[in-house]
Amino acid sequence: MDEIITEIEIDASPDAVWTVLTDFESYPEWNPALEIEGEATEGERLQVTTDYENTRPMTFRPTVLVVNEPTELRWQGRLFVPGLYDGEHRFVLTALDEGERTRLTHAETFRGALVGFINRRIGSDVKAGFNQMNEALKQRVELR
Repeated sequence: MDEIITEIEIDASPDAVWTVLTDFESYPEWNPALEIEGEATEGERLQVTTDYENTRPMTFRPTVLVVNEPTELRWQGRLFVPGLYDGEHRFVLTALDEGERTRLTHAETFRGALVGFINRRIGSDVKAGFNQMNEALKQRVELR
């Protein structure tokens, strides 16, 4: 598995979803899968801690690659050195119903020598974590 792709539809505008998605300080209030320190700014190094079910929490320091408000947030992280296990994480917001609703695509593309080994062990748990976060984001945005 070299790519994990999840989607969810949210009954709110892309702007409303973007506001919650990029408010990293508020993640502990609603997000069961990620904690993020830093700013959604291109070139910024974030500190991201994943806490997916059935896996150990893991902290890494990805670099923000794309911030295109309110349609895309993308970062790249690495395990130790480039080429070993690299992940490009993305959130893409697509307006639906004339901007009244949003499709969130939450995905990650993996590259490197250890991708097959690592993703066979934790890939399904990571995908479940993405879906768990998607549901929590949907609830948070729709209740605002």
